[in-house]
Amino acid sequence: MTPQNENFRDSIGTINEEGKRAWVFPKKPSGRYYKQRTVVSYILLIFLFLAPFIKINGNQLLLFNILERRFHIFGLPFWPQDFYLFVLSMIIGVVFLALFTVAFGRIFCGWICPQTIFMEMVFRKIEYWIEGDRGAQMRLDRQEWNGEKIRKRILKWSVFLVVSFLIANVFLAYLTGSDVLISDIKDGPLSHLGTFIPLLIFTAVFYFIFAWFREQVCIIACPYGRLQGVLLDEKSIVVAYDYKRGEGEQGRKKVRKNEDRKALGYGDCIDCLQCVQVCPTGIDIRNGTQLECVNCTACIDACDHMMEKVNFPKGLIRYTNEENIRTKAPFRMTLRMKGYAAVLVILTGILTGLLLMRSEVEATLLRVPGQLYHREEGNIISNVYTFKAVNKTSSTLDSVSFRLLSHDGSIEQVSGPLFTIPGQGFAEGTLFIRLPLSRLEGEKTILRVGLFRKDKQIETEKVSFQGPAHYR
Repeated sequence: MTPQNENFRDSIGTINEEGKRAWVFPKKPSGRYYKQRTVVSYILLIFLFLAPFIKINGNQLLLFNILERRFHIFGLPFWPQDFYLFVLSMIIGVVFLALFTVAFGRIFCGWICPQTIFMEMVFRKIEYWIEGDRGAQMRLDRQEWNGEKIRKRILKWSVFLVVSFLIANVFLAYLTGSDVLISDIKDGPLSHLGTFIPLLIFTAVFYFIFAWFREQVCIIACPYGRLQGVLLDEKSIVVAYDYKRGEGEQGRKKVRKNEDRKALGYGDCIDCLQCVQVCPTGIDIRNGTQLECVNCTACIDACDHMMEKVNFPKGLIRYTNEENIRTKAPFRMTLRMKGYAAVLVILTGILTGLLLMRSEVEATLLRVPGQLYHREEGNIISNVYTFKAVNKTSSTLDSVSFRLLSHDGSIEQVSGPLFTIPGQGFAEGTLFIRLPLSRLEGEKTILRVGLFRKDKQIETEKVSFQGPAHYR
């Protein structure tokens, strides 16, 4: 559809003609999609609030401790040495997002995005509870600052602040670890200013976003809205208005009793504006796919309700695509979707293989810089190395030692033959590797060194052993 007036594309729905903020007062939605979204949102909220406090094998379910470079994904600990897995996971996420958007538009924003869930299912519900529905909120906004307005606004802002503080605590638990956060809370804020100050900052950020910035996060700050403009095509499933059915030949028109709308050439849209009033970003879905639309389905529920009241078929606004509206063609996978899906399957397979081959212990041996080989009695050549062994598990590994696998020789660790690697920690030290001169292969000999716990080999490392250039 090409609306006669395209001026709506020259500005966003939250800015008026004077360039000032146009506050959005959406009507409280209701309907089958809203009920389904509510269930999905509460499940995700429960997971979000509980995930930092759930432990698997002693590991936090989800942890993103950037400062200490400790990460837990579904209970599996990851270290900086696993950064390549993180990069590959991010690439898979981007490809999945592209595939999902090409196929289903911005459905992620309406159903799964934390910004939408918190805004629509938490803060907006608090607003409806305190200030009432759309009409009551608009009247309250216009009226003078009397006792009622002051009381309701202070109550709303106070509840918003408390909820923002709770969200900030959970967010901090993902970054520092739930055990650290609980310990700091028990000790008191003054004993841990390094935790308390970031907590106040996060609280202020969340309060600003949900109390004032609100839907503008989706419209202005989030790059996904711009990305969908590149990825969407006429075969992408989005929340769309069926302009063929809604406009007819003569356009839309208010409904009248005993009127034969088809004979008069009018479509099924009765111009009730309910789809506009429930929209949380203040747009008119009848203008077509727009940057501001987050596919929240509020307009679908509102339109279906009005169609029921006037005995018209539901689905004037629905999940569909431009091709279906224009030609009634069913949804089908396009070549582009199949290409994204193939890349996604390949990358997921690679990541799965790397995870299965990932070692729980990683050792690194490096020759001490500036140190040459040393010739000892009996034609023995020795090199000195530093080692670092990282334990990615939560269990302490004791009775650990290095052994030569590829050559006859010996390894002597400075601190003793055995050492211990703490859980989610590391051990480091110095060791000597000694080889008979006759076993060297030249100036450089590549050795395979095994890391053993008791008699079980847990890791293998290759090192370069330096010897004399000419020894025969």
